[in-house]
Amino acid sequence: MALFRKKRGSSETMKKGARLITAADPKSPVSEQFRTVRTNINFMAVDYDIKTMAFTSANISEGKSTVTANVAITYAQAGLKTLLIDADLRRPTLHSTFDVQNNRGLTTVLTSEADVFNLDEVVEDSGIENLSILTSGPIPPNPAELIGSKRMSTFIDLVKSHYDLVILDLAPVLEVSDTQALASNLDGVVLVVRQGKTQKPAIKRAVEMLRFAKVRILGYVMNDVSSENNGYGYGYGYGYGYGNENKQKTGFLSRFRK
Repeated sequence: MALFRKKRGSSETMKKGARLITAADPKSPVSEQFRTVRTNINFMAVDYDIKTMAFTSANISEGKSTVTANVAITYAQAGLKTLLIDADLRRPTLHSTFDVQNNRGLTTVLTSEADVFNLDEVVEDSGIENLSILTSGPIPPNPAELIGSKRMSTFIDLVKSHYDLVILDLAPVLEVSDTQALASNLDGVVLVVRQGKTQKPAIKRAVEMLRFAKVRILGYVMNDVSSENNGYGYGYGYGYGYGNENKQKTGFLSRFRK
C-alpha cells in the first residue's frame, strides 16, 4: 500500500492537500515514524530552544508539505501550542489539506498597511487540538519581496510570542531565492529529500545555499523510502556527505519500512 506515493512532479498535493496520517491514524507505523522525526529534531536542538522551524526541499514534488503538516501535528499532539504557516506563496497546499478557504492568510498580513496584526482575522483552528493554521492567502505577483520583507520578520517575531512553536512550509531552495532569506532568521530548517526523485547534486547545492545564508540545518527527512517489497517510509538523518569528495558521515537516525 502506498499511502503517500504520488506521481513524480505532480500537483496532487496542491489540489487535494497533504494526507494527514498522524491525525487519521495516530497509532499507525507511519505516524510513529513522524513522531520519531519529531524526537530526533529535538535531539539535534538539545542545546538551544526552537521556537521557529521550517521545512523545505531542493525542488518541487519532494513531499515537503506532507512531511511538514504531519510533523506539525505530532508536536501539537505532544501538547505544544503550534502554529503551521504556509509560506510557499507559489504552490500553497495548506488550505487544501485542512479544507479551508484561502481568500485571506499570510499575504493578507504582508500586504496590509496596518500597524497592528489581529491574529484572529487570519489564523484558523485546524480542528486538531493545539494546532492552528495560517494559509498562504491569495497568491501574490511578488512572493519573493513579501517573504523577504521586514514585515515578514516582524510577523514571525509576533506569532512566536503567542505559540510554543511556529512551523513554516517554505518553497524549494533551488526554485526561489526568498527561502534562504527567511530561513536564515529561523531557529532551524529541515531539508526534505525524496528517494528516487531528489538528485544528489541538487541536495548538495541546496545544502550549500542554505549554509551560505547561515541557515541552521537541523537535518533531513527522506521520504518515499523503498524496500525489497516496494514499500515506503520516512527516515530522519544527519550529515551531508553525498560524494567521494566529502567524507562527512551520512546516516539515518530512524527509518521505517513496510
